[in-house]
Amino acid sequence: MFKTKIKQIKDNKVYSRPAVGTAILLMGFALLMVSIGLAISVGAAKINFLTVWNSILNYDPGREVDRIIVSLRLPRELGAAVVGAAFAVSGAIMQGMTRNPLADPGLLGLNAGASLALACVFAFGTGANYVTVMIISFIGAGIGAGLVFGLGSMSRGGLSPIRITLAGAAVSALLSSLGEGIALYFKLSQDLAFWTAGGVSGTNWTQLKIIVPVVIIGIVVAVMFSRQLTILSFGEEVARGLGQRTLVTKAVLMTVVLILAGAAVSLVGAIAFVGLMVPHIVRFLVGTDYRWIIPCSAIFGSVLMVLADTLGRTVNAPYETPVGAIVAMVGVPFFLYLARRGGRKLS
Repeated sequence: MFKTKIKQIKDNKVYSRPAVGTAILLMGFALLMVSIGLAISVGAAKINFLTVWNSILNYDPGREVDRIIVSLRLPRELGAAVVGAAFAVSGAIMQGMTRNPLADPGLLGLNAGASLALACVFAFGTGANYVTVMIISFIGAGIGAGLVFGLGSMSRGGLSPIRITLAGAAVSALLSSLGEGIALYFKLSQDLAFWTAGGVSGTNWTQLKIIVPVVIIGIVVAVMFSRQLTILSFGEEVARGLGQRTLVTKAVLMTVVLILAGAAVSLVGAIAFVGLMVPHIVRFLVGTDYRWIIPCSAIFGSVLMVLADTLGRTVNAPYETPVGAIVAMVGVPFFLYLARRGGRKLS
Protein backbone atom coordinates (compact mmCIF):
# COMPACT_ATOMS: atom_id res chain seq x y z
CA MET A 1 0.00 0.00 0.00
CA PHE A 2 2.82 2.38 0.94
CA LYS A 3 4.68 1.76 -2.35
CA THR A 4 1.47 2.01 -4.36
CA LYS A 5 0.66 5.48 -2.98
CA ILE A 6 4.19 6.71 -3.69
CA LYS A 7 3.96 5.40 -7.27
CA GLN A 8 0.57 7.09 -7.76
CA ILE A 9 1.94 10.45 -6.63
CA LYS A 10 5.13 10.12 -8.68
CA ASP A 11 3.06 9.23 -11.75
CA ASN A 12 0.75 12.18 -10.96
CA LYS A 13 -2.21 9.84 -10.64
CA VAL A 14 -3.67 11.51 -7.57
CA TYR A 15 -7.48 11.39 -7.78
CA SER A 16 -8.11 14.73 -9.47
CA ARG A 17 -10.63 16.28 -11.84
CA PRO A 18 -8.97 19.34 -13.41
CA ALA A 19 -11.79 19.96 -15.90
CA VAL A 20 -14.39 19.77 -13.17
CA GLY A 21 -12.24 21.95 -10.91
CA THR A 22 -11.91 24.66 -13.57
CA ALA A 23 -15.64 24.60 -14.27
CA ILE A 24 -16.45 24.79 -10.56
CA LEU A 25 -14.10 27.74 -10.05
CA LEU A 26 -15.73 29.67 -12.92
CA MET A 27 -19.29 28.80 -11.94
CA GLY A 28 -18.54 29.36 -8.27
CA PHE A 29 -17.16 32.83 -8.95
CA ALA A 30 -20.23 33.71 -11.02
CA LEU A 31 -22.49 32.36 -8.24
CA LEU A 32 -20.57 34.42 -5.68
CA MET A 33 -21.12 37.62 -7.66
CA VAL A 34 -24.83 36.89 -8.02
CA SER A 35 -25.12 35.99 -4.33
CA ILE A 36 -23.46 39.25 -3.25
CA GLY A 37 -25.74 41.23 -5.56
CA LEU A 38 -28.81 39.43 -4.21
CA ALA A 39 -27.67 39.91 -0.60
CA ILE A 40 -27.22 43.64 -1.11
CA SER A 41 -30.61 44.05 -2.78
CA VAL A 42 -32.64 42.52 0.08
CA GLY A 43 -33.09 44.00 3.54
CA ALA A 44 -35.09 46.63 5.39
CA ALA A 45 -34.97 48.73 2.21
CA LYS A 46 -35.65 46.70 -0.93
CA ILE A 47 -33.32 47.71 -3.74
CA ASN A 48 -33.59 46.73 -7.39
CA PHE A 49 -30.89 44.27 -8.50
CA LEU A 50 -29.78 46.52 -11.38
CA THR A 51 -29.62 49.50 -9.03
CA VAL A 52 -27.12 47.62 -6.90
CA TRP A 53 -24.66 47.14 -9.74
CA ASN A 54 -25.20 50.69 -10.99
CA SER A 55 -24.44 52.09 -7.51
CA ILE A 56 -21.26 50.03 -7.23
CA LEU A 57 -20.00 50.96 -10.69
CA ASN A 58 -21.18 54.61 -10.62
CA TYR A 59 -21.09 55.59 -6.96
CA ASP A 60 -22.61 58.97 -6.13
CA PRO A 61 -22.29 59.95 -2.43
CA GLY A 62 -25.15 62.39 -2.91
CA ARG A 63 -27.66 59.58 -3.50
CA GLU A 64 -29.03 57.88 -0.38
CA VAL A 65 -29.41 54.50 -2.04
CA ASP A 66 -25.75 54.59 -3.10
CA ARG A 67 -24.68 55.35 0.48
CA ILE A 68 -26.76 52.43 1.82
CA ILE A 69 -25.25 50.05 -0.71
CA VAL A 70 -21.61 51.13 -0.66
CA SER A 71 -21.25 52.18 2.98
CA LEU A 72 -23.37 49.53 4.72
CA ARG A 73 -24.35 46.50 2.69
CA LEU A 74 -21.37 46.02 0.35
CA PRO A 75 -18.69 45.90 3.10
CA ARG A 76 -20.92 43.54 5.09
CA GLU A 77 -21.25 41.03 2.25
CA LEU A 78 -17.60 41.33 1.25
CA GLY A 79 -16.74 40.63 4.88
CA ALA A 80 -18.95 37.52 4.80
CA ALA A 81 -17.25 36.33 1.60
CA VAL A 82 -13.73 36.88 2.96
CA VAL A 83 -14.51 35.18 6.26
CA GLY A 84 -16.16 32.24 4.51
CA ALA A 85 -13.08 31.74 2.35
CA ALA A 86 -10.79 31.95 5.41
CA PHE A 87 -12.76 29.38 7.42
CA ALA A 88 -13.13 26.99 4.47
CA VAL A 89 -9.45 27.07 3.47
CA SER A 90 -8.26 26.68 7.06
CA GLY A 91 -10.59 23.70 7.46
CA ALA A 92 -9.32 22.11 4.25
CA ILE A 93 -5.71 22.51 5.38
CA MET A 94 -6.43 21.01 8.79
CA GLN A 95 -8.23 18.02 7.28
CA GLY A 96 -5.33 17.40 4.92
CA MET A 97 -2.64 17.78 7.57
CA THR A 98 -4.28 15.66 10.25
CA ARG A 99 -6.11 13.27 7.89
CA ASN A 100 -9.06 13.90 10.18
CA PRO A 101 -12.41 14.23 8.36
CA LEU A 102 -13.86 16.03 11.41
CA ALA A 103 -11.19 18.75 11.53
CA ASP A 104 -12.47 22.32 11.61
CA PRO A 105 -11.16 25.49 13.30
CA GLY A 106 -14.36 25.69 15.33
CA LEU A 107 -14.12 22.09 16.52
CA LEU A 108 -10.41 21.98 17.32
CA GLY A 109 -10.07 24.88 19.74
CA LEU A 110 -8.95 27.67 17.39
CA ASN A 111 -12.20 29.64 17.47
CA ALA A 112 -12.61 29.18 21.23
CA GLY A 113 -9.02 30.30 21.83
CA ALA A 114 -9.50 33.38 19.69
CA SER A 115 -12.79 34.17 21.47
CA LEU A 116 -11.11 33.91 24.88
CA ALA A 117 -8.40 36.26 23.65
CA LEU A 118 -11.08 38.72 22.52
CA ALA A 119 -12.68 38.57 25.97
CA CYS A 120 -9.31 39.42 27.51
CA VAL A 121 -8.89 42.34 25.09
CA PHE A 122 -12.27 43.79 26.06
CA ALA A 123 -11.57 43.27 29.76
CA PHE A 124 -7.98 44.56 29.97
CA GLY A 125 -7.19 46.31 26.68
CA THR A 126 -9.30 49.44 26.78
CA GLY A 127 -9.17 51.34 23.49
CA ALA A 128 -7.49 48.53 21.53
CA ASN A 129 -7.69 49.08 17.77
CA TYR A 130 -8.67 46.46 15.20
CA VAL A 131 -5.06 45.51 14.37
CA THR A 132 -4.43 44.73 18.03
CA VAL A 133 -7.65 42.71 18.21
CA MET A 134 -6.57 40.68 15.17
CA ILE A 135 -3.08 39.99 16.57
CA ILE A 136 -4.55 38.89 19.90
CA SER A 137 -6.95 36.62 18.01
CA PHE A 138 -3.99 34.97 16.26
CA ILE A 139 -2.34 34.36 19.63
CA GLY A 140 -5.55 32.96 21.13
CA ALA A 141 -6.08 30.64 18.15
CA GLY A 142 -2.50 29.42 18.50
CA ILE A 143 -2.97 28.69 22.21
CA GLY A 144 -6.17 26.77 21.48
CA ALA A 145 -4.54 24.71 18.74
CA GLY A 146 -1.48 24.03 20.90
CA LEU A 147 -3.63 22.72 23.75
CA VAL A 148 -5.65 20.48 21.42
CA PHE A 149 -2.67 18.91 19.68
CA GLY A 150 -0.77 18.67 22.96
CA LEU A 151 -3.58 16.80 24.71
CA GLY A 152 -4.31 14.68 21.65
CA SER A 153 -0.72 13.46 21.43
CA MET A 154 -0.25 12.64 25.12
CA SER A 155 -1.55 9.08 24.82
CA ARG A 156 0.70 6.18 23.90
CA GLY A 157 -0.85 5.77 20.45
CA GLY A 158 -0.17 9.37 19.49
CA LEU A 159 -2.49 11.57 17.42
CA SER A 160 -5.54 10.02 15.81
CA PRO A 161 -8.71 11.58 14.34
CA ILE A 162 -10.88 10.58 17.30
CA ARG A 163 -8.33 11.77 19.90
CA ILE A 164 -7.95 15.15 18.19
CA THR A 165 -11.73 15.55 17.99
CA LEU A 166 -12.25 14.67 21.66
CA ALA A 167 -9.39 16.93 22.74
CA GLY A 168 -10.85 19.71 20.59
CA ALA A 169 -14.27 19.35 22.21
CA ALA A 170 -12.75 19.45 25.71
CA VAL A 171 -10.45 22.41 25.03
CA SER A 172 -13.19 24.35 23.22
CA ALA A 173 -15.53 23.86 26.19
CA LEU A 174 -12.82 24.98 28.63
CA LEU A 175 -11.77 28.08 26.70
CA SER A 176 -15.37 29.07 25.95
CA SER A 177 -16.22 28.78 29.66
CA LEU A 178 -13.22 30.91 30.61
CA GLY A 179 -14.25 33.53 28.07
CA GLU A 180 -17.81 33.61 29.37
CA GLY A 181 -16.53 33.80 32.95
CA ILE A 182 -14.38 36.83 32.10
CA ALA A 183 -17.33 38.43 30.31
CA LEU A 184 -19.59 37.94 33.33
CA TYR A 185 -17.03 39.15 35.87
CA PHE A 186 -16.20 42.31 33.91
CA LYS A 187 -19.81 42.79 32.71
CA LEU A 188 -18.85 42.39 29.06
CA SER A 189 -21.65 40.02 28.05
CA GLN A 190 -23.30 42.55 25.78
CA ASP A 191 -20.02 43.52 24.12
CA LEU A 192 -19.14 39.87 23.47
CA ALA A 193 -22.62 38.79 22.36
CA PHE A 194 -21.81 39.73 18.77
CA TRP A 195 -18.70 37.53 18.65
CA THR A 196 -20.35 34.70 20.58
CA ALA A 197 -23.30 34.46 18.17
CA GLY A 198 -21.24 35.18 15.08
CA GLY A 199 -22.24 37.83 12.57
CA VAL A 200 -20.99 40.28 9.97
CA SER A 201 -23.22 43.24 10.79
CA GLY A 202 -21.17 46.35 11.44
CA THR A 203 -18.33 45.34 9.12
CA ASN A 204 -16.76 48.49 7.65
CA TRP A 205 -14.20 49.39 5.00
CA THR A 206 -11.49 50.09 7.59
CA GLN A 207 -11.69 46.52 8.86
CA LEU A 208 -11.76 45.12 5.32
CA LYS A 209 -8.63 47.05 4.37
CA ILE A 210 -6.81 45.17 7.11
CA ILE A 211 -8.34 41.70 6.91
CA VAL A 212 -8.60 41.26 3.12
CA PRO A 213 -4.82 41.44 2.42
CA VAL A 214 -4.17 39.09 5.37
CA VAL A 215 -6.66 36.50 4.11
CA ILE A 216 -5.46 36.79 0.50
CA ILE A 217 -1.84 36.25 1.54
CA GLY A 218 -2.88 33.25 3.63
CA ILE A 219 -4.80 31.67 0.74
CA VAL A 220 -1.97 32.35 -1.73
CA VAL A 221 0.54 30.63 0.59
CA ALA A 222 -1.90 27.73 0.98
CA VAL A 223 -2.13 27.38 -2.80
CA MET A 224 1.67 27.50 -3.08
CA PHE A 225 1.93 24.59 -0.62
CA SER A 226 -1.10 22.72 -1.99
CA ARG A 227 0.99 20.06 -3.74
CA GLN A 228 2.93 19.37 -0.54
CA LEU A 229 -0.39 19.20 1.33
CA THR A 230 -1.71 16.66 -1.18
CA ILE A 231 1.30 14.43 -0.55
CA LEU A 232 1.02 14.96 3.21
CA SER A 233 -2.64 13.95 3.11
CA PHE A 234 -1.57 10.44 2.05
CA GLY A 235 0.34 10.06 5.30
CA GLU A 236 3.57 11.31 6.83
CA GLU A 237 5.46 8.15 5.86
CA VAL A 238 4.54 8.64 2.21
CA ALA A 239 5.58 12.30 2.35
CA ARG A 240 8.93 11.45 3.88
CA GLY A 241 9.41 8.65 1.34
CA LEU A 242 9.11 11.29 -1.39
CA GLY A 243 11.71 13.50 0.28
CA GLN A 244 9.32 16.07 1.70
CA ARG A 245 10.42 18.07 4.73
CA THR A 246 7.23 17.42 6.63
CA LEU A 247 8.15 19.55 9.65
CA VAL A 248 8.63 22.67 7.50
CA THR A 249 5.46 21.98 5.52
CA LYS A 250 3.39 21.48 8.67
CA ALA A 251 4.84 24.60 10.31
CA VAL A 252 3.99 26.79 7.30
CA LEU A 253 0.51 25.32 6.85
CA MET A 254 -0.32 25.55 10.56
CA THR A 255 0.78 29.19 10.54
CA VAL A 256 -1.58 29.80 7.61
CA VAL A 257 -4.43 28.14 9.53
CA LEU A 258 -3.80 30.33 12.58
CA ILE A 259 -3.70 33.48 10.45
CA LEU A 260 -6.90 32.65 8.54
CA ALA A 261 -8.86 31.46 11.58
CA GLY A 262 -7.63 34.29 13.79
CA ALA A 263 -8.47 36.95 11.20
CA ALA A 264 -11.93 35.48 10.58
CA VAL A 265 -12.82 35.24 14.28
CA SER A 266 -11.61 38.79 14.93
CA LEU A 267 -14.15 40.03 12.37
CA VAL A 268 -17.22 37.84 12.84
CA GLY A 269 -16.69 35.78 15.97
CA ALA A 270 -16.66 32.04 16.56
CA ILE A 271 -18.52 30.44 13.65
CA ALA A 272 -18.11 26.68 13.37
CA PHE A 273 -18.81 24.11 10.64
CA VAL A 274 -17.90 26.21 7.57
CA GLY A 275 -14.41 24.70 7.57
CA LEU A 276 -15.92 21.26 8.16
CA MET A 277 -18.58 21.13 5.44
CA VAL A 278 -17.07 22.99 2.50
CA PRO A 279 -13.87 20.89 2.03
CA HIS A 280 -15.90 17.67 2.04
CA ILE A 281 -18.27 18.99 -0.62
CA VAL A 282 -15.38 20.25 -2.74
CA ARG A 283 -13.40 17.02 -2.30
CA PHE A 284 -16.41 15.05 -3.55
CA LEU A 285 -16.53 17.21 -6.69
CA VAL A 286 -12.86 17.73 -7.63
CA GLY A 287 -11.04 14.80 -6.01
CA THR A 288 -8.20 14.63 -3.50
CA ASP A 289 -5.78 17.05 -5.17
CA TYR A 290 -5.42 20.09 -2.91
CA ARG A 291 -4.30 22.21 -5.84
CA TRP A 292 -8.02 22.26 -6.65
CA ILE A 293 -9.47 21.77 -3.18
CA ILE A 294 -7.92 24.97 -1.75
CA PRO A 295 -9.18 27.50 -4.36
CA CYS A 296 -12.56 25.79 -4.77
CA SER A 297 -13.01 25.73 -0.99
CA ALA A 298 -12.34 29.47 -0.88
CA ILE A 299 -15.08 30.11 -3.46
CA PHE A 300 -17.60 27.72 -1.90
CA GLY A 301 -16.91 29.05 1.61
CA SER A 302 -17.56 32.60 0.41
CA VAL A 303 -20.84 31.61 -1.25
CA LEU A 304 -21.98 29.71 1.86
CA MET A 305 -21.34 32.62 4.22
CA VAL A 306 -22.97 35.20 1.93
CA LEU A 307 -26.09 33.03 1.53
CA ALA A 308 -26.19 32.29 5.28
CA ASP A 309 -26.00 36.00 6.09
CA THR A 310 -28.73 36.76 3.55
CA LEU A 311 -30.97 34.09 5.07
CA GLY A 312 -30.24 35.38 8.57
CA ARG A 313 -31.41 38.87 7.60
CA THR A 314 -34.58 37.75 5.85
CA VAL A 315 -35.89 34.66 7.68
CA ASN A 316 -37.26 36.72 10.60
CA ALA A 317 -37.22 40.28 9.26
CA PRO A 318 -36.90 42.95 10.52
CA TYR A 319 -34.93 41.06 13.20
CA GLU A 320 -31.65 39.37 12.36
CA THR A 321 -30.81 35.74 13.06
CA PRO A 322 -27.08 35.27 13.83
CA VAL A 323 -25.27 33.80 10.86
CA GLY A 324 -23.52 31.36 13.21
CA ALA A 325 -26.91 29.85 14.08
CA ILE A 326 -27.86 29.55 10.39
CA VAL A 327 -24.63 27.72 9.55
CA ALA A 328 -24.97 25.49 12.62
CA MET A 329 -28.44 24.35 11.51
CA VAL A 330 -26.79 22.73 8.49
CA GLY A 331 -23.42 21.99 10.09
CA VAL A 332 -24.62 19.90 13.04
CA PRO A 333 -26.45 17.29 10.88
CA PHE A 334 -23.43 17.22 8.56
CA PHE A 335 -21.11 16.62 11.52
CA LEU A 336 -23.34 13.80 12.80
CA TYR A 337 -23.38 12.25 9.33
CA LEU A 338 -19.57 12.25 9.19
CA ALA A 339 -19.33 10.86 12.71
CA ARG A 340 -21.80 8.10 11.80
CA ARG A 341 -19.57 7.12 8.89
CA GLY A 342 -16.89 6.38 11.45
CA GLY A 343 -14.46 9.13 10.44
CA ARG A 344 -13.26 7.49 7.26
CA LYS A 345 -9.89 8.62 5.96
CA LEU A 346 -9.70 11.34 3.36
CA SER A 347 -7.39 9.55 0.92
